[in-house]
Amino acid sequence: MKEVEKNEIKRLSDRLDAIRHLQPTLSLVDEAEKFAELEKEKATLEAEIARLRVVYTQKLSKEAQKLLALPHRRAITKKEQADIGKLKKTVRGLVIVHPMTALGREMELQEMTGFSKTAF
Repeated sequence: MKEVEKNEIKRLSDRLDAIRHLQPTLSLVDEAEKFAELEKEKATLEAEIARLRVVYTQKLSKEAQKLLALPHRRAITKKEQADIGKLKKTVRGLVIVHPMTALGREMELQEMTGFSKTAF
C-alpha cells in the first residue's frame, strides 16, 4: 500500500516539475490565461503531494508501532548479516530493518535491527 502513495507522489512531482519548467517560457502578455491555468494546477498538485506525504508517513508510523510492539528486538551482528538468509530461516517471523530505509530513519535506528515474536 505504501508503494501506491510513493508512486503517486513521484508521478505528481514529475508533473509539477514539468509545469515549473514550462512557466518561465510563457509570455505573461500573450499567454496570461495559460499561465494562470498552470498556476492553478501547480497549487492543486502541491496540495495533493502534501496530502499523500502525510498518508505515507502515517502508514510508516503504523508499521513502526507494530514492530516496536514485538517483544524481542536486537541488533544484527556483522556475522549474521553475512548470512541473513540462514538467520531468517531459523527465526520465524523475523523482520529486519536497515537504518537507511524510510522505516529505519523514522524509528531512528543506528544499526541493522531485527524484530521478532520469539527470542533469537
